[in-house]
Amino acid sequence: MLKRLSGLTFLITFSIAAVAQTTATTGTPAQPRRRNEPRPYTLKIENLTKVKLDTTQINAAFIATYPGFAAADGYRTKREVSMRVIDTAKNFTVKAMPGEIIVNSQWIKKRENFSAFQTKLEQALHQNWTSVDTVKKDEYQLVFINKNSAFNPVIQKELIDTYFKVFPLLVGTFNDKTTHDVVFVTDTAYKGVAEASGNRILFSTTYMNAHPTDIDIVTHEGMHLVQGYGYGAGPVWLTEGIADFIRYRYGVDNIGSKWMLPALTSKHNEKKYENSYRITARFFEWIDQKVKPGMIVQIDKELRNHTYTIDTWIKLSGKTLDELWDDYAKNPDLTLKYSGKERI
Repeated sequence: MLKRLSGLTFLITFSIAAVAQTTATTGTPAQPRRRNEPRPYTLKIENLTKVKLDTTQINAAFIATYPGFAAADGYRTKREVSMRVIDTAKNFTVKAMPGEIIVNSQWIKKRENFSAFQTKLEQALHQNWTSVDTVKKDEYQLVFINKNSAFNPVIQKELIDTYFKVFPLLVGTFNDKTTHDVVFVTDTAYKGVAEASGNRILFSTTYMNAHPTDIDIVTHEGMHLVQGYGYGAGPVWLTEGIADFIRYRYGVDNIGSKWMLPALTSKHNEKKYENSYRITARFFEWIDQKVKPGMIVQIDKELRNHTYTIDTWIKLSGKTLDELWDDYAKNPDLTLKYSGKERI
């Protein structure tokens, strides 16, 4: 069942770099960060009123709240935040959005209100999302953040059901060190289809509303979380090819979404296996059927262990990657069976 969350405190655990530094308007420039180090979360306070602020407490509330929100909201969420303290109507307290916080000086100057600033900030950030739900089953948890009021709730249920059917199986089969706590975010502003980062999967609500049966995006993106290769482990085409290979093998309704591995064409030979996604996945299924069963799973392990090299193909099959593709191109016939379920 769905459980509504009342605040954002739980999201702190999802922050990859929940490090914040705060500055006043006249603060000194931030120190240069090390190579590949994430930019810190920064707060610039602009107080043009006569109300005196306890900036230490404000900074603490910001550090405790905003990084977790940003990590769940998306890695593109602004890290540089400005907080404006203004004189305004009596009923106004705190407004917050990615990159900006606005506070009513007449409200925050009262001691009892100031002590509740963190709670109010959490609630204000929460207003950027239509809903936040959490679902727990056995050892797995899914937090579902919906940022689109027009998102079809039937699709949301389908995505949740697919997660709990597929993700634990992928974790147990391929990488038992994978997190059991995952965040789904649906967003109208996202222009792609879906993407995975950290323990979060971002879905385009525009795409999902137009393609409601394409629920095995969860299988593909979920495999990315399970892969956990890190930077520099292998080429992108290999990562994406394996994810679609796993979608073919473990997807719950590829028939319903009309998703299939495309037959080899002469055009595919231009980029060969580097075509990525479904084209590469079909090549991998051919390897599994006709060269060496389990070989792609072993490639996945070596990528995760950072022991993969181009010579891994020779070690496992006795042939180079190009030689394997050439054999595939000469005789690409396969027996394929797609997953499916009845839909009312």
